[in-house]
Amino acid sequence: MNASQAMPPGIAATGTPVIEIEGLKKHFPIRRGLLRRTVGQVYAVDGVSFSIGEGETLGLVGESGCGKSTVARTVMRLIEPTDGTIRLGGTDVTRLSKAEMRPFRRQMQMIFQDPFSSLNPRMSAGAIVREPLLVHGVASGAEADERTAAIFQQVGLRAAQMNNFPHQFSGGQRQRVSIARALALNPRLIVADEPVSALDVSIQAQVINLLMDLQREHRLSYLFIAHDLAVVEHISHRVAVMYLGKIVEYADKRELFLRPQHPYTEALLAAVPVPNPRLKRTKTLLQGDVPSPVRPPPGCAFHTRCPYVMNRCKIEAPVLREGAAGHLAACHLLDA
Repeated sequence: MNASQAMPPGIAATGTPVIEIEGLKKHFPIRRGLLRRTVGQVYAVDGVSFSIGEGETLGLVGESGCGKSTVARTVMRLIEPTDGTIRLGGTDVTRLSKAEMRPFRRQMQMIFQDPFSSLNPRMSAGAIVREPLLVHGVASGAEADERTAAIFQQVGLRAAQMNNFPHQFSGGQRQRVSIARALALNPRLIVADEPVSALDVSIQAQVINLLMDLQREHRLSYLFIAHDLAVVEHISHRVAVMYLGKIVEYADKRELFLRPQHPYTEALLAAVPVPNPRLKRTKTLLQGDVPSPVRPPPGCAFHTRCPYVMNRCKIEAPVLREGAAGHLAACHLLDA
């Protein structure tokens, strides 16, 4: 790991980290022509670092297209990183073969955004949850059935529903099946990629409360990815804000929501609906669109939309650094 990949001070997890991400990059090649020559790169994730402790939730937020889901899939090694380090329990899993990686699969599981497309429509819910137990040789036969029934009850489903197929469940129930599948192998880390965005608001609260109850019961660690800041505020302990493949702010949840240090975070918070219409809030309006990850702007990637842009921002890329204790931001305004 070179100096540019080093994890910034203050980003370390509270207590012993379950997972440590350092300098994570994922660049997708752009190929054209008959010979499929590489003519460019999509800088989807460009040097992301964070860690998550036992029983802790790190919320990863940002607009659509900022690289959140790519981080999730790269952390899980569903896609291979271009560069960087992913240490799970102290072991760098980026250097492991598929066979060597298999025992570590049991330690981290994923909940996907769409509970319908992520479940096999030709398998019963019980078979979906039972399958990880069989594949990893954890249990089989009657023991696997008993464990599956117990997991169903943990997530608020009845054992009698094990024979139902995904289309026979509501959206919230399907997501509970997805959560049950993720719990089957007793993982240490669950990566939740927009797990409630496809659900009704009333059902979102039920699923979020379930995830928090399961965390307390099993000491689970979550990487919780979302664009809804209200949800993130409710479930997270710490929050990382992404913009165009990079983390631009990182802080304890309460500190970030009370005192945002980056103009992008300020704008995201200003866009959150306020229940009280009489409550006035300073609006930070964003100008223009998100720049292309193929050709990121020079200097600070946010300068094309920032209301506080300075000449320095157009030339020099800010470094993620501590402005207050444990509160990091990548913004030249910290020097003002």
